[in-house]
Amino acid sequence: MAAELLPTAYFNETQFRNGRNWPNYCPKPRASSNFSLKASQEPLDDDKSKFYKELGMFSLRKRIEDSVLRAEMLAPTALEFEEGKHVDQEGVVRNYDLWDDLTKSNEVLAKLADSAKVVDTLRDLTYKAEEAKLITELAEMDAITYELFKQAYTASLDVNKFLDKYEMSKLLKEPYDMEGACIIIESRWGDTLSERWALQLAQMYMKWAERQGYAGRIVERYHSSNGELKCASIELEFKFAYGYLSGERGVHSLIRCSDSTSALPKASLASVDVIPLFINSSADLPIEDEDIQVSYPSYCEGNPQMSRVSSAVHIHHIPTGVEVQSTGERSRFANKIKALNRLKAKLLVLLRDHGVSGVGSIKRGAATDRWSRETRKYVLHPTKMVHDLRSGAQFPNVSPVLNGNLDPIIAAHISSRQSSTAV
Repeated sequence: MAAELLPTAYFNETQFRNGRNWPNYCPKPRASSNFSLKASQEPLDDDKSKFYKELGMFSLRKRIEDSVLRAEMLAPTALEFEEGKHVDQEGVVRNYDLWDDLTKSNEVLAKLADSAKVVDTLRDLTYKAEEAKLITELAEMDAITYELFKQAYTASLDVNKFLDKYEMSKLLKEPYDMEGACIIIESRWGDTLSERWALQLAQMYMKWAERQGYAGRIVERYHSSNGELKCASIELEFKFAYGYLSGERGVHSLIRCSDSTSALPKASLASVDVIPLFINSSADLPIEDEDIQVSYPSYCEGNPQMSRVSSAVHIHHIPTGVEVQSTGERSRFANKIKALNRLKAKLLVLLRDHGVSGVGSIKRGAATDRWSRETRKYVLHPTKMVHDLRSGAQFPNVSPVLNGNLDPIIAAHISSRQSSTAV
């Protein structure tokens, strides 16, 4: 999803946005400067300055031109398709009695609004690409300023970012891919390092949501007696969140290899479950009252502050053994509604995964063995690597991933899912 990184001799995005490594840039001295500060402030001679300026301008111009070319190839076709889709949606609204079924009306109007938003964004993207192209042409005549070139570079980043999302959204066609997502993270209980690892994973998903321009909500959080994280639930209320993150389900292991060759690697484990979060609609699955067992825990283990009065609701689905709970709402009634919605969402995913049409066809215990399926390894020492076992993709640096840069992993998973479907 993110464009491939340039060679290290070129500018990276952060350096460019901050003006660093620009030929005329000179860092300000700090009070705690070390012996190398003086050398770093010495200006380059004219030949070197000219060389680095030409090299930097060439690399940036190449990235801008690549983005413009991509927009010229994809945007017109995409805009034509989305405009036609929007016209069809307008026809549906004109021919539909909005007062006849308010629920259906809201769904129709939401689709119309989404369609209009995509059309507007594609038009804006086309304008940005044309603007960036004009600036690069002026750059060949040395007729632009640094600020103009920075504007073109920023526009090219926006173009690539939107086209990445647009192309990926067209690949997310499975049921519930367009829904929001509820992420449930659980550490291996009794292991302090695993509990800390679960917290890192929760922060990783929150940072990923922030990168997408949205805010995730931690709606539930359970701490162990030593204050570490045992379990957390995060709700992401934006379109395609489930489609992006469905590949995160399974066990995530953080591996710390010892310097000693005789010592075994130490692994911290945490399980991740992802279920659809229905935002504009509700999960359509009838559940019989006699098939569920509802309990109201009076306390939460390791949470003394909740031991007096608790509104927590726990639901056990007897035919399948699936268990869900909700504690984030203020009343038992609200928690019961949310727990039932989570149960329906989990059962719908099981129906899809097992290719069956009825809940009675789901084998008991199908969703309870969550610790037997490893999804991803994060290796910290001696080599640093993230290995996604679902897609087979490997990435050489752990830090960007833990800082929320999941886009390459998500893209690899969606591509592998499309490949397996095609086969």
